[in-house]
Amino acid sequence: MQKQGKKVLAAVGDLFFTIKITDAAKKAGLPVEFVKTDKQLLEKAREMPSLIVVDLNYQDVHPLKTIARLKSDSELKHITVIGYVLPVQGELKQKAQETGCDMVLARAAFSQNLPQILKRHASAA
Repeated sequence: MQKQGKKVLAAVGDLFFTIKITDAAKKAGLPVEFVKTDKQLLEKAREMPSLIVVDLNYQDVHPLKTIARLKSDSELKHITVIGYVLPVQGELKQKAQETGCDMVLARAAFSQNLPQILKRHASAA
């Protein structure tokens, strides 16, 4: 098994969250790389980031299919995947968890807990 790199991979379509993740990652000392397609996400995952963040509403990356592919790959399945949804999307949250997403948070909770999440992954990598 390859050693995980100290990097965050993010599939996020919302500019507000792009900025928020970039700022929090900088404070945690983690480089962050944003991807715009499912193909890019799967390719970049081979670099073994310490964390993958997915906006479960970002349709360009086909979130549920892509998470399922990540988690079914023996080399990639150990990478932590955190997704976030709108508070009213209980069904999407459940589907993401069933697909293998390690943690699914409402957008506000994700936003609020982002610094701690990134710190934890910065020290774990």
